[in-house]
Amino acid sequence: MGCRQVIAKRGLLRIVRGVEGTRVDPTGKAAGRGAYLHAQRSCWEKALKGPLAQALKTELTEQDREYLRAYMAGLSDEPDDHAETHAGLEQDTKDQP
Repeated sequence: MGCRQVIAKRGLLRIVRGVEGTRVDPTGKAAGRGAYLHAQRSCWEKALKGPLAQALKTELTEQDREYLRAYMAGLSDEPDDHAETHAGLEQDTKDQP
């Protein structure tokens, strides 16, 4: 959602809007409306500017934002391989008739 690249759900982190607010869902099975992000700080920074709230159909509270920023602080600044994977997928689909 942050970088808007498409990969399998297994390679993403699920954020869920539930009764207790907006939280990271490590199981991917928590009840509530969910959205998916790469485990990369730059993707989270982009998502927190608006797309995440829009996808979850809610306004993020300041507590939600603090929680998500704290989680984001533990993520890598380094690009993961999702950009390369996505570029490879783009190339594969362009080559197909």
